[in-house]
Amino acid sequence: MIHLKPELMQPLREAAAQNDPQQMQSAIQDSLQKAIALEFATIPTYLYAYWSLQPGTPSQKNPTQLNLIHSIVLQEMFHLAIASNILNAVGGSPKIVGAVPTYPGPLPGGVESGVIVPLSPFSLDLVKNVFMVIEEPEDPINFPTTSALTTPIPTLTIGMFYDAISKLIGQAGQGIFTGSQDRQVVMGDAKKITDVASAQAGIETIVTQGEGTTKSPDTEGGELSHFYKFEEISKQATLKKDPNEPLGFSFGPPLSIRFDATGVHPVITNPTASSYAPGSEANDKNTTFNQDFTSMVKHLQTGFTGSPHDIGIAIGTMRKLTRDARALMAISIGNGQYAGPTFTYLP
Repeated sequence: MIHLKPELMQPLREAAAQNDPQQMQSAIQDSLQKAIALEFATIPTYLYAYWSLQPGTPSQKNPTQLNLIHSIVLQEMFHLAIASNILNAVGGSPKIVGAVPTYPGPLPGGVESGVIVPLSPFSLDLVKNVFMVIEEPEDPINFPTTSALTTPIPTLTIGMFYDAISKLIGQAGQGIFTGSQDRQVVMGDAKKITDVASAQAGIETIVTQGEGTTKSPDTEGGELSHFYKFEEISKQATLKKDPNEPLGFSFGPPLSIRFDATGVHPVITNPTASSYAPGSEANDKNTTFNQDFTSMVKHLQTGFTGSPHDIGIAIGTMRKLTRDARALMAISIGNGQYAGPTFTYLP
């Protein structure tokens, strides 16, 4: 479970105590920017593992894992858009360029946990010890055949942080919604944010899709939350409705989501610019990837700050990143390893 530093909540608590609309608006804006950085940071690490499973190639051997991770990446993009829409609605301005993380490293946003997020090829250990930890709710439901994670419940979780933002939005009221509606982006689960109700609904979508609820592993649409999708992958078993179980769900049958380790392409872990010799094919293709990655980030930045049509350009560039990554991951760098993208923002 990801631990957040307790002081991350201090501006929200102080603003709530003072009950000053301007102070509340400022605290909400600052907290939403931290949430944006946190949402963005999950996407490259999930994508790197996803691409290592070689989607769309004849050697693809883990289709269920691919589908589950792909669905999570899409929703993380929607969460980034939701948080940006809320920040715009309350008079702020999302900073996407400034949210680009460095790997390996801790998640941004005041994360206190010892979890270091890598760029790593897919493995069951990666899913259990990193991805599930990122998405783990405050009190995960222990269905039959599961075992509780041993991480103690922290003082502050990501879900609790979002909940505090939502409550302060409710306390501040409609008066803080001073942002231009021209900045609102509609894509997938990201809807226009216009008032307290739509902002709180957006936050609820982020939390339930990531952590689930305390009563059920799925969302209102019947889709499992990210934590339980990753748990399916880790347990190699489908989490399905089971009327014979008190909690209504159980894992099974065993190996219903079988993992084939031979289907993982042996790409390098945590590549850096120094991993590839200047002038080499790997270096050139990594530069191409980073140029397109930088273009995507810049178009997300402009797309969320006044030019919503640029989001379409960013989405097109995301598709190009997949082609770039596949071309890079096809290059042998010796010792049985293949190259991988560094996700470097180029100034």
